[in-house]
Amino acid sequence: MISNLRRLRVRTPLQRDTWLLPTCGTMLLIGRACLATALLVMMAGLGQSVYAAGGGQPKFQRISTQYIAALGDPGATSGNGAESWGLWPLDPGPRGVRLSSLEQLEEAGGVAPARWKFDQTDWWLEEHGLIMEQPTFPIPPGKYLVTGDREVTTILTIHPADKNGNSRWELHDQATLYDVTHLACRSARYTPTTGNDSCSPANVEKTGFPVAPGGVMPPVEGCKKQDYAVLIVIALAVEDEGR
Repeated sequence: MISNLRRLRVRTPLQRDTWLLPTCGTMLLIGRACLATALLVMMAGLGQSVYAAGGGQPKFQRISTQYIAALGDPGATSGNGAESWGLWPLDPGPRGVRLSSLEQLEEAGGVAPARWKFDQTDWWLEEHGLIMEQPTFPIPPGKYLVTGDREVTTILTIHPADKNGNSRWELHDQATLYDVTHLACRSARYTPTTGNDSCSPANVEKTGFPVAPGGVMPPVEGCKKQDYAVLIVIALAVEDEGR
C-alpha cells in the first residue's frame, strides 16, 4: 500500500496555445510526474512491473495520469452514487478554452482546438475560468490508485452498478474523500435553469477567478451549478496472470 506518500512540487515554464491558460493540471505536471516516479522506484525495488499491495490486495499498473470527478460527503470513506461520477482520461485543463475565446469556440461549431465538443446545455468550468470538456460518465467499475497530491495515496474501489443502476464506492485505509481530493483543482458543471439558452459561459463573472484551493466555483446567472471534487488517478488494478 502506498500511503502517506508526500508530494514533490516543481514548477516549470510551459508553452501553451493562445486559447489556453495555465491550470492546476499543467502547473503541477512535474509534481505528479514525481509521484509517478516514486511509484516506479517502489516497483523497481520489488522487482515487478506492477505495484503489489500486501495482504492479498490487487496489483497496480502505473498509467498516464487520469482524473475523477466525484460527488459525496468529504468526510465519508464510502458511499453510494458512483454512477454519477465521471472520468477524464486526459487532463482537461490544458485542453480547455478561455472564456474570452467563447465566440471563437461558437464560430468553430463548438469544436475546441483539442477536438472535444462544447455542449451549451451541459458545460464545465475549472478554477482559472477555462471551459472544460465533459468527463466520461459513468466512471468504469474497478480499483484505482488515487491521491489528492497531498498526504494520502490509497485504493478507490468503484463497484459495478446494481439492478437499479446504483453504484457504490469505497476508499481503503479509512481514507476520506477529502483526503484524496486535489484541492487546487476546482470543477463545476453548469446546466440551464429554464430554456436551453438560459445558461451560457458568456454570463460568467470573470472576476471570480482563480478560485482558491478548496473553494466553491462561482454561480452563473441562468444556470444550475454542481461542484465536483477532483481525484488524481496514478495507477489501475490489473489481473494477476498467475491466478
